[in-house]
Parts: sequence; structure tokens; C-alpha cells
Amino acid sequence: MGTGRDNYSAAVLTVSTSCAEGKREDVSGGTLEELCRSAGLEVVEAAIVPDDRDLIREKLVFFSDEREVDIVITTGGTGPGPYDITPEVTTGVCERLMPGIGELMRSEGGKKTTRSYLSRGIAGIRGHTLIVNLPGSPRAVRESMEAISGILIHAIKMIAGGGHD
Repeated sequence: MGTGRDNYSAAVLTVSTSCAEGKREDVSGGTLEELCRSAGLEVVEAAIVPDDRDLIREKLVFFSDEREVDIVITTGGTGPGPYDITPEVTTGVCERLMPGIGELMRSEGGKKTTRSYLSRGIAGIRGHTLIVNLPGSPRAVRESMEAISGILIHAIKMIAGGGHD
């Protein structure tokens, strides 16, 4: 049983105060948009917010509830730094967590650098939207998407009520 759809919508959210203030170019967000398209996702919107709990929450809820995208992928704010709060905000807006996605990203990334285990990125479900947190560096975005891109469409189909392929 499938969903009967051929295309799936995505929103990309960069969480970075320096990018939001125009002090740094959002390379990770652009990289993520490109990788989403390569994974078969239609990027319908991209946004940048600072490391601010309310603004992150507002965008995650907007993309999930108002835009009703199939997947929101964030980049940034997943490390152990004092302003890295993306996983906590994501946990707060999700109804169910999907810990295996974060585990897969860290496990695959750990084969290249043990620093991947410093990422606290999570994945969860809000309504019919999958939300996935990726690290903030372009390299980590590429490696994380490489690790999970093969399961994203299947996860989206299952969240929408489709069965196993």
C-alpha cells in the first residue's frame, strides 16, 4: 500500500544567528536544498532563523501545520554549545520521536570522524511531517544526508499511512 504520490515536499531551516544577521553566508542551507532535490524532495521553502527558541519553534510549527510539508530538515544548532538548542525545540514540537535517524547519522559520520558523535540532532514527527536535525557545517550536512537519504522517502510514506514497500 503506497501513498499514491510521486513528489514529496520539503522545507529547509537554517538555525544560525550569524547567518540570520547576514554576518555569514548560509552555505549549509544551500547545500541542504541541493541534497534534498537529489533525494527526490521538492524544496518548497527555505528560511534562516537565529538560535532563538521561539523563532525556531515558530518555523517548525509553520512548516508542519500551515505549509503541511512532508519533511522539514534543519541545519545548525545541534552541537554542545551554549546556544545549540535545535534538538530541544524539535523535541518540544514533535508528537513522536524517531531516534534511529539521529543514531544512523552519528554512526555513519563516526566512520569518518569521532566528532560526529558531538551532534545531538534528532528526528521526530509532528502531525504528518517528519522533522530531522542536521549539523551546521556543509561537510556534516553532506555526510548526514548521505547516511539517511535512502530512508527518507520510505519514512515519509509510512508517516502518511503507507505500508512497507
